[in-house]
Amino acid sequence: MTERNRTPWVVGVSGASGTPYAAAVLRGLLAAGESVDLVVSRASRLTLLDETGIAFRDAHWREDLAQWLARGADGKPGTFDGLPADADVRYWGASDLAAGPSSGSYRVKGMLIVPASTACVAGVALGLSKDLLQRVASVTLKERRRLVVAVRETPLNGQTLKHLVALDEAGAVVLPASPAFYAGATHIQDLVDFVAGRVLDAAGVPHRLYRRWEGELGGSRSPRASNGGDGAGA
Repeated sequence: MTERNRTPWVVGVSGASGTPYAAAVLRGLLAAGESVDLVVSRASRLTLLDETGIAFRDAHWREDLAQWLARGADGKPGTFDGLPADADVRYWGASDLAAGPSSGSYRVKGMLIVPASTACVAGVALGLSKDLLQRVASVTLKERRRLVVAVRETPLNGQTLKHLVALDEAGAVVLPASPAFYAGATHIQDLVDFVAGRVLDAAGVPHRLYRRWEGELGGSRSPRASNGGDGAGA
């Protein structure tokens, strides 16, 4: 793909618990042949270190990302293949406000914030740009591009609920990280993949991360169809 034709999805990772959700979304995008621009907030590095033991470093981001994507939702290393050698991923530091995605003239398909903390939600709803993640979200809204906000904190107070309504009114898709059980989950990875799949659904990216509802009661108890290598155990 030439630089001129490259049109990535921006994936922003904020400091809420839920780094396995981000990893599953990234794997899904890459499996679908999508290009990705990655922004990892400073707070999310602490969460990533706590949940996976991985220290995400600017100078070694590709190596650290490969370890992250290879880890299952249960924390087991080597669950997935990691980062494909031909993966089209570009990383931008959270403090780099001159990064490509900070401008509306930079070509992107949209932005997925996974997970989104309530602090991130507030910043985006108020139009702040305290870091690159918030700046890109603001640009995404002003350019009328798709913005999916996978909020993952609970309970939610009234102020956060107002912020979420403001994001919805601004055109964002507010997508709580709420796993469902009708898809026949048998492993924590299945629950993570369901949420990641719904994020990709909102972005219009094809995937095979979870079993879709087909109007048949008891479907979750039947043998699961192959997920095509995009889900648990791949």
